[in-house]
Amino acid sequence: MESDQFTTRIPTPDVDERPTVYADRVGRWYAALVSDDHKRRFGQYLTPVGVAMFMAMLYQSGVRQQFRMLDPGAGSGVLACALLEVLAFRKERPSSIELIAYEIDPELVFCLEASLSYAKHWLAPFNIRLQFTIIKSDFILDHAEVLEGTQRLFTEQSTDGNTFDTVIANPPYFKIPKSDLRARAAAAVVHGQPNLYALFMAVSAKLLKPGGELIIITPRSYAAGPYFRRFREHFFAVMRPESIHLFGSRRDAFNRDNILQENVILHAKKIADTKELRQNTMVQVSVSAGASDLPQVRRRMVPLTEILDLSSRDKMMRIPVDDVDDETCRAVRSWPGRLHAYGMEISTGPVVPFRAVSFLDDDGQSPESRVPLLWMQNVQAMCVTWPTTARGKPQHIKISSQSMPLLVADKNYVLLRRFSAKEQARRLTAAPLMAGALGSPWIGLENHVNYIHRPGDTLNQHEVYGLAALLNSRLLDIYFRVFNGNTQVSATELRALPLPPLDAIIEIGKKWLSMASAVENIDALIEEVLDFIPPECMMEAV
Repeated sequence: MESDQFTTRIPTPDVDERPTVYADRVGRWYAALVSDDHKRRFGQYLTPVGVAMFMAMLYQSGVRQQFRMLDPGAGSGVLACALLEVLAFRKERPSSIELIAYEIDPELVFCLEASLSYAKHWLAPFNIRLQFTIIKSDFILDHAEVLEGTQRLFTEQSTDGNTFDTVIANPPYFKIPKSDLRARAAAAVVHGQPNLYALFMAVSAKLLKPGGELIIITPRSYAAGPYFRRFREHFFAVMRPESIHLFGSRRDAFNRDNILQENVILHAKKIADTKELRQNTMVQVSVSAGASDLPQVRRRMVPLTEILDLSSRDKMMRIPVDDVDDETCRAVRSWPGRLHAYGMEISTGPVVPFRAVSFLDDDGQSPESRVPLLWMQNVQAMCVTWPTTARGKPQHIKISSQSMPLLVADKNYVLLRRFSAKEQARRLTAAPLMAGALGSPWIGLENHVNYIHRPGDTLNQHEVYGLAALLNSRLLDIYFRVFNGNTQVSATELRALPLPPLDAIIEIGKKWLSMASAVENIDALIEEVLDFIPPECMMEAV
């Protein structure tokens, strides 16, 4: 469509319409014109007005007379307009605002220009002069030099001297291939195949003035996991969380775009050095099901040390939303053990289906040449179900000299699903697998199954059942959900998981076996042996 034709079709503002409402209306008009593929290609999920205003009102600092702000993925301008409205209604307001807005979609740029032009007109009666610049290029590539090394990335002065009082953003969410120029630039910050939103966070931190504020809505995945460990280490060395808002529903924050991610709003302030991460610093933590109940959001103050532990290896960010989370996390973190301390290890199933297609088989009629193959779907809470009729999941793997490196010896194991389905009640699903149970000297474990074992030896029966019951418990489900918003449970996280004394794990296993317990009784058993009962939830699960 020709630009002149397109711009004449953009809706015009209504009389006395708020800039945020107008930007949202224009954005929804544009979203109705383009395909879902177009939205996915640009990572385009426009911020609802309620979410935008909630984010803008998080801005805390005093306002300079000349105020500089950045929206690095501006869309139709909803977030930028929300902050402009908040600043306009402050008792002390700036006399001039310079806004830099990035937008790479060439047609959405026209919508953004219409929104910001209207905002400029709307601000005039407040004696605020708005100067805005729309940059029609890739925000990350424009600042690629700051991603070349962590020392250059997280320093106080930007390369061009143009820093901002605040950055407000809803960046695109999608993974980029390792060959992407942006991924190469980010290699020092994010391990593996990076998600683009983390690069937006990194560059935004770079471009803030000391004391400047970042307000950003993203998936929660950066809070935990090995791929984001380096990012957390460097980002939180210069950015101190001021408030964190968790959307408990995996769908409701961007309900009109059908997003299935656990989203979080982070409001953080740039600090001069880590001494500002004082132990007595408090962080506001809030939670809502989605955008619709933001006016009734529940807030609480939590010590920063309960959220971030920069002295730990993994630098995970925990988000405890109630007293249940607090007390459960304190209890679990007090446990002295780890898998390694008990001579145990956790590994990932070595069978990667697309690399082993020629070995996979549904025909188990020749047991001397085929052995059981266990997939994630075979692992249920406290039970391995084999064979199953899951479509596209062959239940046997052929034995050959080429496939032998993919097999594990028939020993005692604790099996865990690496991923949880969104409808699962609990994040962890573990099952005991005892030697001889499948009638084969070798077993195939698919790559979506983790297994706990004792290298050079074997786990005893009570250890297997005790560990499996513990991993299926409400106690560890709460603990994992506090820091892990993903459906993936990595081996790295399980290696770092605190464990109660080995004697207690063995006692859990003995009691489970002696009582022939049902899965529903796990929590009562765990709480009895460990002498810990989590307090009643103060808020309904969202």
